[in-house]
Amino acid sequence: MFALRIIIFITLLLLNYDLCSCQCPHAEYKIEKQCCPKCAPGNHVGWHCTDDTSTTCVPCPPLTFTDEPNGLVECFPCTVCDANQGLRLSEVCTRSSDTVCGPLERFYCIKEEKGSCTLAVQYSECNPGQYIKQAGTGSTDHVCANCTGDTYSNGSFSSCLPHTKCEAMGLAETNPGTHSSDSECGDPPTAVAIIASSVIVTLLLITVISVLIFKHIREKKLSNSSGKLYSLIFVV
Repeated sequence: MFALRIIIFITLLLLNYDLCSCQCPHAEYKIEKQCCPKCAPGNHVGWHCTDDTSTTCVPCPPLTFTDEPNGLVECFPCTVCDANQGLRLSEVCTRSSDTVCGPLERFYCIKEEKGSCTLAVQYSECNPGQYIKQAGTGSTDHVCANCTGDTYSNGSFSSCLPHTKCEAMGLAETNPGTHSSDSECGDPPTAVAIIASSVIVTLLLITVISVLIFKHIREKKLSNSSGKLYSLIFVV
């Protein structure tokens, strides 16, 4: 029994050694049965190592990169920020780092990988009767809230505005304000009435004066005619 335990222990030890021996250290990569030193970020493998030589690393070509120690024979292509995805260039690609994309103006990011935005959408629009309570950022949407009381907003205001007080301006309110529109003002009815009354009174005065003038002229003519007749009779 003791001999069997020894055999099992040795077998497990050998198996464990084989399992461990097939793994390369963190700073190396495995190619066939060889562990080769990794290339630094910004480089890729030109030639793998041999028993007599180390890994030969070469710089990444333009518009490609590697951002971690690697055993790659080719670098990754740089990401292109696609405006159709709501993206714009934030940081250019280098040999050791990929392009960093950000959201377009009036857009916010909804998907991100390694500190770079991969998809952005446009801010929501607040409805008439609402205002922008909290403006959107590169990572958050607009927050809308409803107008209350005697205030209004067309949906693009950062706060609701008070309705115009027509009476304070000496005007009449022709259309009351709502939460989505301002009050509408016009000339007060009293002003129209005053103007109309003034016109009527003026016309009446002109008429009366005209009648009086006409009557005076007529009476004067009649008086002159009567005087001439009397003189004629007296002479005869």
